[in-house]
Amino acid sequence: MQSKTITATKNYPNKPITVIVPFSAGGGLDLVARTLEKMAPKYLGQPLVVVNKTGGAGTIGWNELVNANPDGYTLGMSAIDLLLHPLYGSTKYHYPSALEPIAQVSSLPQIMVVPAEQSLQDIDALIKYAKQHPGQMKCGHGGIGALSHVIGETFAKEAGITLEQVPFRGGSEVTVALLGHHIQIGFVNPATVKEQIKNGTLIALATTGYQRLTDPDLAQIPTLKEQGFDIVLNNWFGIVAPKELPPEIKAKLEEGFKAMIADPEFKANIENLGLQVEYLNSDDSKEKWRLDGDKLAKTIQETGILEQIKAQKN
Repeated sequence: MQSKTITATKNYPNKPITVIVPFSAGGGLDLVARTLEKMAPKYLGQPLVVVNKTGGAGTIGWNELVNANPDGYTLGMSAIDLLLHPLYGSTKYHYPSALEPIAQVSSLPQIMVVPAEQSLQDIDALIKYAKQHPGQMKCGHGGIGALSHVIGETFAKEAGITLEQVPFRGGSEVTVALLGHHIQIGFVNPATVKEQIKNGTLIALATTGYQRLTDPDLAQIPTLKEQGFDIVLNNWFGIVAPKELPPEIKAKLEEGFKAMIADPEFKANIENLGLQVEYLNSDDSKEKWRLDGDKLAKTIQETGILEQIKAQKN
């Protein structure tokens, strides 16, 4: 039995690798997974097969990943939501300890967008309208407890307005709802709305980053911070595996993804999506998880979002 395991490890990978994306197709995390999928045969020797497992603001897909065989043939995509959900105390697993980061691919802010025809062309106009119509503005996000939900609630509190928070299964669904005028404001990843911003169907009012995006098509969007709001929260995307991955397999995956992410073609493809490459190895990803987890715990406690989300979940 042991010799079979050693042989399997030595020959890894000798078949396609499934990658679980816990959000809907067309969203930022899905687009990153599809970009990795294109280059995987060159760097891993086998194709990646992307599978979308939606629901529960990411928890359905991550639950499945936790229970997957740790043989390197089932991986998943990670986002900062993976840290958020356990803070609410209602997840089946504590993902930061039940999953193993392989690499971080990119780090990016969320973008606040509104429909172009809405005539709320800046944040001041939006806040003024919201105050005149309390509770009538609907804000779309990627699910109860998702990062975009936390940002939406935090913005409403900072701005002194009331927004009706509307959950969706991912950023692509939020975008569709914005374009159909079912909601008036949304917080989504840059990749999800870059084309709509370029063609003028959506207007970007702010990003949640430390600094403006470097993408020339998005560099004009001011941060919330520079507009007087104390909101700085970056999302990130990475690759994760179930715990207890054999060290040799983990090493092969780390090496393959590091080379893939460093490839100029990959970097160009990611930047074309409106994202920014920010590679971290497994150990640095773990430290990032720890620091971000501490910050998020403080944010949801201080704003009262923790109790609010617990009430909504009940």
